[in-house]
This record gives sequence, C-alpha cells and structure tokens, in this order.
Amino acid sequence: MTKIEVYTREPHPWQQKVIDSPAKRKVEKAGRRGGKTVGAAILAIERFWDGGRVLYAAPTAEQTDAFWYEVTSALAEAVQAKAFYKNETERVIEVPDTKQRIRAKTAWNADTLRGDYADLLILDEYQLMNEDAWERVGAPMLADNDGDAVFIYTPPSLYSAGVSKARDPRHASKLFKKAQTLEGWETFHFSSHENPHISKEGLNRLVQDMSPTAYRQEILAEDEDIEDSWLIYGKFDHRTCVIPRVRVDPAWPRYVGHDFGGANPAALFLAQDPGTGIVWAYDEYLPGGGRSAYEHVVEFKRLAEGLTVLKRVGGSHQEDEVRQAYTAQGWPISEPRITNVRAGIDRVRALIEHNRLYVFEDMRHLLAEIYNYLWKIGPDGKPTDEIQDKAKFHLLDCLRAVAGEFKPELAEQAREKIPVKHW
Repeated sequence: MTKIEVYTREPHPWQQKVIDSPAKRKVEKAGRRGGKTVGAAILAIERFWDGGRVLYAAPTAEQTDAFWYEVTSALAEAVQAKAFYKNETERVIEVPDTKQRIRAKTAWNADTLRGDYADLLILDEYQLMNEDAWERVGAPMLADNDGDAVFIYTPPSLYSAGVSKARDPRHASKLFKKAQTLEGWETFHFSSHENPHISKEGLNRLVQDMSPTAYRQEILAEDEDIEDSWLIYGKFDHRTCVIPRVRVDPAWPRYVGHDFGGANPAALFLAQDPGTGIVWAYDEYLPGGGRSAYEHVVEFKRLAEGLTVLKRVGGSHQEDEVRQAYTAQGWPISEPRITNVRAGIDRVRALIEHNRLYVFEDMRHLLAEIYNYLWKIGPDGKPTDEIQDKAKFHLLDCLRAVAGEFKPELAEQAREKIPVKHW
C-alpha cells in the first residue's frame, strides 16, 4: 500500500493549546491575523484523519476560502492518490461510503447552516453569525453523536455592523464569558502579536492606522467589559424587538429623523402602526459625504414615493439654515419638539422600555449604534451624563430627533391590539 503523508503548517503555541484541549466546547477569542483559521484547519484535518466528520462554517466566502486552501493543500497528495474524494464545488473531501468527511461552507444563520451533521463543528467569525446558527441547528446537530464544537471570534466593533448577521452584536463575547463557568467548556485568548508567522513590521504599520479602541478589539482581542448601567439603551430587548423584515403597510404614516453634516449626514425612516402606536424603524440612510441638499432630497423622495410622510424632523436649534435648504428643495424639515439631548434620550428610552420600537434585523447600522451607545465613564468608574464618542452615532441622533413625535403611553394602551401576523 502506498504511504500517504499529510503536511500542515506548524501550529504556534496558542493554536496547539486549542488543538490539544479535550474540552467538548471551545471558545477561541483571538486578534486579526492571529492564526484562528489556520489553527481551525489543522484541528479539522487531524479530526478528519482520525475518521471524524467535520463541518466548518463561516459567514463570508473570504473566510471559507482561507480554510479550504489550508485543507486542500494539506490533503492534496492523498486526493491525488485517490485515497480521498474531493468535490471542489461542494467543498467536500471524504472517504466514499463512510461518514469520514470534511466540509467547508458559508453560513451565517440557522437556515444556511442546516442540512448536515458532524462530529466536530467549527463556527469561525462567530461574532458575525446570527445566534440561531448554534441554538437552532449547531447544538442539535451534535446531540446524536455527542460531537464537539469550536467557536472562533474577534471582539466586534461598531464598524463590523455592515456585515454582521447577529441580533446581539456581543453574543460571542457573552458566550466567552459564560463558557468560563461551564463544565466541559474551555476558553482561549490570544492577540495578533502572538502569531510568530506574521510580519511584525506589517503588523506594526497596521496598528499605526488604528484607533485605540480598534487596536484593543482587533489586535489585542479584548472584549469591552460593559456593565448594563453604562448602556444608554440597555433595556432594548433584541429577542423581542429585532424582527425579520416584512412588508410595512403603505397606509401607515411615515416619519423621518435627520442628522445634518457634510461628512456624515444620516436619515432614519420610521412607520407607526395607527392601531397599536408601535413604531417600526424600516430604512436607514448613510450616504457618506459629498452630496448636495438637492441630491439628498432626490433620494429621500425616492424612498418615500407613494407614502404619506407626516413629519420630517432634525437638527439643532442653530441649524435652521440647513433645514431651510432642504425645504427649498421640496423636503421640509422641522426643528425637533424635544431639543434637549437628555430629554430626547429619555423619550427614546420610554419607547424601548415598553417594547414599542421595532427594528428590522437587516438594519445593521442602527442596531450596532443601539448596542454601542454608552455613557462616558468618569474617574470614579461610574457613568456620567456625557455620551461616549457621541459624534459617531448619527442614526441615534436621527431617532432622538424624531422621537418627540411619538407618545409611548399611547402605544402601551394599545398593547393588546398588536397583530401577531406581522412577526
């Protein structure tokens, strides 16, 4: 019999710790370029070589491409010798007529993960996946054969919102913390600096272009240990108020909140169910800089075509000239009823605390702002009345501006009328 050899990369010490761990559940928190995916490939190859069935999933094709490259490179000789069968389209390497298999697939939620089973399930970039990938599919998948799971993530930042499918952007961080108390689970934490196989000079150049927060999260892989009292909208219940997109009744009145600014203008489109008073956030507008008032208005009118917009609200008391510029182009914007920032926040909080604000799950930027909206922490370690990094939260400024148009107590009175068919 021809001897088949497999060559993988030499794992660095932290990768080896993950590979050698006997834990049934492993949660790995690591910095960018820290070797997470390469380590996952080595682990997958070893399990496959021992006769196991491995399923690797990541939410982006770029990530699965990197994993698949490592796997196919290591097993190339065995495939060429026809010891294993490879299906490049399905990204499967297997021993025919057995359960022994390794597969890579792009998946970001329960529906895209289902349809398979495994002895070892690896969920890479888990912070960008919807939680139901594990809860509804991953965990049951492993139950029949007491399989193992590995969760791999880098602490999420506000800027990952555009690609994240998570309802709660911090779900992976919460899992890491919880795993430290659970029997049969083990956690691993290493930074980008601990990967000896990357260029130190290149990493240093990358670090120079990063903010302190991005450096802590993406290079040092440090989660922000946030207390509930620091979150301005900490009562926002993502399990109830973040919902799949459905058709919003075109007869419902619309409201638009605006945040002016040449570099980062924003608008938030909302609808209110007249029967229940519930407010639905259904569209977000973040075009970037460089557009005139006329160009913005053209887009606003397109988004509102055929709908009844009752109120357009935004700007501070001092920004009346900006409002007039939009009005001159056929998009009249009013000064907010509530001009005090703290009072506006309180109005939004009233909507949130009574679960009167619903947000579609594809409103990534708005959701990321809600989950990252914090009070600045003072020298005594307690929250102040100042908003941390206030200039970054353009959509929440829009929401605060338009919130004065809604009365949470009316929505509360209509609670029993909520039509279940909408979600």
